[in-house]
Amino acid sequence: MSPEQKVAVQVDGRTLTLSNLHKVLYPEVGFTKGEVIDYYTRIAPVLLPHLRDRPLTFKRYPDGVEGKFFFEKNAPSHAPEWVQRVTLPSPGSTKNRSTISYAIVCDLPTLVWAANLATLELHVPMWRVTARGKPQNPDLLVFDLDPGPPATIVECCQVAQHVRLALDHDGLTAYPKTSGSKGLQLYVPLDAKASWENVHAYARALAQQLEKKLPDLVVWNMKKELRTGKVLVDWSQNNPAKTTIAVYSLRARPTPTVSTPVTWHEVEACRRPDDLRFTSADALDRVEEHGDLFEPCLDGGQRLP
Repeated sequence: MSPEQKVAVQVDGRTLTLSNLHKVLYPEVGFTKGEVIDYYTRIAPVLLPHLRDRPLTFKRYPDGVEGKFFFEKNAPSHAPEWVQRVTLPSPGSTKNRSTISYAIVCDLPTLVWAANLATLELHVPMWRVTARGKPQNPDLLVFDLDPGPPATIVECCQVAQHVRLALDHDGLTAYPKTSGSKGLQLYVPLDAKASWENVHAYARALAQQLEKKLPDLVVWNMKKELRTGKVLVDWSQNNPAKTTIAVYSLRARPTPTVSTPVTWHEVEACRRPDDLRFTSADALDRVEEHGDLFEPCLDGGQRLP
């Protein structure tokens, strides 16, 4: 089959036309668009529950990870009619739009359709919409631990253990995952009763406390000049307008790495960056062995103090 040939496939009763399946999107390892679609199809049973009811921001790489990319919030005009959409206000839009019509990936056909658009990365907010399309309060709190070189994910793991202790003190449990890039992320499932203002303030205060406790290792201020050799405890993602990389999403790195759930034992044992570096094949193997380590984040139930 030539790289430009299109092929019609049936996915759970939906007809999709896939294209350019042999196009290489990760040149360093020869990973093709067909392999991207295959990965998302195989990881779908554990991925889809984490995407459900969350407006999706596509990060598309039509010419692969070494080419230009773009974010796409509005569902493309050529999207199939069966793709679920939700229209939400867009205050302060840089494109002067009053609303955005987001796609919501709630089933396998929609996920395969998105992957066929060379959507390598899936970005979602910390909140869901109701059946009527109304945004809810956040059901997730996130700390994005971002290392400033020469710090790496090893230092992120050290900081993560201190974040865990602080959360434990407040009766909260966090679940770690790699960002799939350089850092580590800690997710705290919530009962969706606290306002954005309270979640944002809590995350910021905890980050500030950690910097006071570990001034040589932690920084809470976003200024890049302060971050050399330290770990930014990024609390700012707790904002209704922001998104983070979805669990099990591919990343646009030289190789097809994945934002992968890990255990606290793995966090404690991390000594080298490669200890917590997982490719698409690794992620699939881990799900087969462990199931969905991030499943508790679907349960919510934790109340912000």
